[in-house]
Amino acid sequence: MLKYLNTDIVFQEVPDETSLAINITGCPCRCPGCHSPHLWGDTGLPLDTKAIDSMMASQGENITCVCFMGGDAAPCQVESLAAYIHRCYPRHKVAWYSGRQYVPHNIDKQQFDYIKVGPYIAHLGSLKSIHSNQYMLKRMNDGTFVNITHRFRRLADAAPRSA
Repeated sequence: MLKYLNTDIVFQEVPDETSLAINITGCPCRCPGCHSPHLWGDTGLPLDTKAIDSMMASQGENITCVCFMGGDAAPCQVESLAAYIHRCYPRHKVAWYSGRQYVPHNIDKQQFDYIKVGPYIAHLGSLKSIHSNQYMLKRMNDGTFVNITHRFRRLADAAPRSA
């Protein structure tokens, strides 16, 4: 069973979206240097369709996207909730931040509008780093995915330095 610890309205996790970030607990990845080790434990409240309905009732008008932060212990359940959101709240997009290197083969990526993959590796940095192993995919209208990681990069990281 998926559980979540808390939620927050965020602006940087998905480009051009105001997202409801749902912090899912029970993370099996346990990346060294993780900024959220408090999400490793099996704690929190059940994350199911009733919880989604409650969140949407209170925050749905304030957001354009629901962003699952984690869920790698139960990716099929994340996919199921993504499908539920698309079916019941069709004006909202769905994003998934996974710490896995790849999206599992048995997951229907079409249930997601955005997918971030890649474990956090401290010396490579986050999505903002030009050296990061992590990347963000966006689903296009034709169902293909394009890499939009460059949208996270700071101009200072990408711009040549003057002498």
